Amino acid sequence: MRKQKGFSLIELLIVVAIILIIAAIAIPNLLRARIAANESSAVASIRTINTAMISYNSSYPTVGFAANLTTLGGTCNSSVPTSSGACLIDSTLAGGTKSGYTFAAVGTGGTPAGAYSTWANPITNNSTGVRSFCSVQDAVVRVTGTSATTTCAGTEPPLQ
Repeated sequence: MRKQKGFSLIELLIVVAIILIIAAIAIPNLLRARIAANESSAVASIRTINTAMISYNSSYPTVGFAANLTTLGGTCNSSVPTSSGACLIDSTLAGGTKSGYTFAAVGTGGTPAGAYSTWANPITNNSTGVRSFCSVQDAVVRVTGTSATTTCAGTEPPLQ
């Protein structure tokens, strides 16, 4: 009899089982890492919005803080920045969605707007993010938990 070359069915099944065990260990860690990356991006975006709001308030003191994210963005390719399109944030963030989070900002307090509130909520809880974040004119990024918020009172715990 000739000796056949190759792997037996048992050997192949053992290799497949080992690969499945490694994948079962690695996939949850990968998902947690992606959520952590999305949350870090959301915090950085909130800080960018804070900086843009303060710059906008300094540039347009008769208007105060910007009314929304679109006002902070605008079409910036060839136009001169104005109070209705200040070109202070990129178009992705001005659109309100970035890295698994939705963003919003509202200037309040009359004319000129003397206060603002900005917030970020995960698009899908436990998939794109676990926590929501917000900030007001004191520029402190705060954690609001998993509930969707529409304003930031400024009393939420700061990000640690």
